[in-house]
Amino acid sequence: MQLQGSHWSSAVASADGTGGRNTPLRVDAQRNLEHVLRAAREVFGELGYGAPMEDVARRARVGVGTVYRRFPSKDVLVRRIAEEETARLTDQARAALGQENEPWSALARFLRTSVASGAGRLLPPQVLRVGVEAEAEIRVPQQRQAALADPPQPELRLVEQPSAVPGGPDDAGAAALLEVVGQLVERAREAGELRPDVTVADVLLVIATAAPSLPDAAQQAAASARLLDILLDGLRSRPAG
Repeated sequence: MQLQGSHWSSAVASADGTGGRNTPLRVDAQRNLEHVLRAAREVFGELGYGAPMEDVARRARVGVGTVYRRFPSKDVLVRRIAEEETARLTDQARAALGQENEPWSALARFLRTSVASGAGRLLPPQVLRVGVEAEAEIRVPQQRQAALADPPQPELRLVEQPSAVPGGPDDAGAAALLEVVGQLVERAREAGELRPDVTVADVLLVIATAAPSLPDAAQQAAASARLLDILLDGLRSRPAG
């Protein structure tokens, strides 16, 4: 729905995610909320999700009480940021699938877009879980072995209980990301352009690894691009010979 003029401030929904109720925000309250969310993305991107709320308040130039009024606990704020970044990565993966016909180009486009956006620095920790199969975990689709003779590869798992990892996105959002990235991986593998042992977990680890946080923006962009080129070369299959 598109909002216009004076209707904007009265139609903004509460962003704390605690009760699902719609609470109108004044213009100044909405501005403070935007500052807090922007600051949280920056602080968590630089220092990780372990950064204290005081750092977020300082970056947003508001009192820590203002942060807690909108987000009654740090877990609530972390969940909000993690869900937004998961949704953003999912949209980027879908765009790559829909706009690139060539499987390798689609996968490479997704990785380049995601790394350039800095989303890897905010990737929820449980989406990167790599481990052995367990009854309490759900096997992610699209992760099959290239050949039965190959040794088992670590596989990405999605924790069945969202509360098992505080502050993480809900299962539906994480599962949507894993499913669409799985399609990118499967297409590139079937085309013979991706190493047969590469999994969805590997692709998400590339996104997290190739998005370093450096103080100089130009240096950060150059380092990310260079590192991603190296990682992409490592993902690509080699002709037999």
